[in-house]
Amino acid sequence: MYKIGIIGDSASVLGFMAVGFTVVPVDSQEQAVKAIARLAEDHAIIYITEEYAIMCEETVAKYRSLPMPAIITVPGKNGSIGYGMSGIKQSVERAIGADILFKN
Repeated sequence: MYKIGIIGDSASVLGFMAVGFTVVPVDSQEQAVKAIARLAEDHAIIYITEEYAIMCEETVAKYRSLPMPAIITVPGKNGSIGYGMSGIKQSVERAIGADILFKN
């Protein structure tokens, strides 16, 4: 059975233990990269806070081309910095061919 994990600073991720996620609090880019590789072995979904997704952009991009795990960015303890939403926008533009979410 596949699992769901979350990577980020401890203040942002510890609450996810209550819903059964594998929680990996990290303090550095190096720890986050190692956590992604470890969770990718048997987790179907890996959530990562935006701050660490930016730090580990190259590693995250490597896994985005694979069917599993799905790596999804989430806001951290300080709220969204827009990185996750920009990724959604790019995915929609790639799939649809136009920006249908953010047109003014």
